Amino acid sequence: MENNKIRILLVEDNKDFAKLVQVYLQRFEKDRFEVTWKENYAETMAELKSHQNNFDIILMDYFLPGKNGLEITRELLEKRFRIPVVFLTVNKDFDLALDVMKLGVDDYLVKEEISSPVLPKTVLNVVEKHRLKTQLAELEISQQRLKAIRDTLSGMVHDFEVPLREMKSLAVEFKERFESDELKNYTRIIDENVDRIMDKLEKLKTLKVDKTVRYIKDIKMLDLS
Repeated sequence: MENNKIRILLVEDNKDFAKLVQVYLQRFEKDRFEVTWKENYAETMAELKSHQNNFDIILMDYFLPGKNGLEITRELLEKRFRIPVVFLTVNKDFDLALDVMKLGVDDYLVKEEISSPVLPKTVLNVVEKHRLKTQLAELEISQQRLKAIRDTLSGMVHDFEVPLREMKSLAVEFKERFESDELKNYTRIIDENVDRIMDKLEKLKTLKVDKTVRYIKDIKMLDLS
């Protein structure tokens, strides 16, 4: 939702109605809504395959040529498109509303409501609810990943700490025994690197946030900075 703009994919075969949707959204809040209009199944799928991440919400008409809105929505769910859908119909059909909600559609509106604030407010509410739901899901995944990282590292960190302490002790002993500046410099390098590694291990032991970042291509690493 870049710059607070709501990007809408409108799937509607009636050109005049599509224009009305855009007019009423602009009237509610100018330049807040950006509408891309598609007339049928083929155009909709082509648009989503090319620009899925461009949309915050789909406004889906039920009566469409070829596949209807319900069939298109079912296919979107099967193909795991993560965009909330609001259905638009010409009348209040209880059975249709039930089918729509069973499918997991986010809301259901009658077309006559587009001239009222109901449409833009519904769009805003659905987009915000979807955003919060996504954030909660990402947080849950992050917490589970953090727990897995901690469990994996708990024994490993201890195994590293023992030889590092021994290296630290040897470095101190070598500093006292070596007289050559060159050897003392090597010892200092060893000492500094041991300290650096032990600092990273300490951060791993107290890891509270999953800061996994991309390193090279598909390789990821923990940011311990």
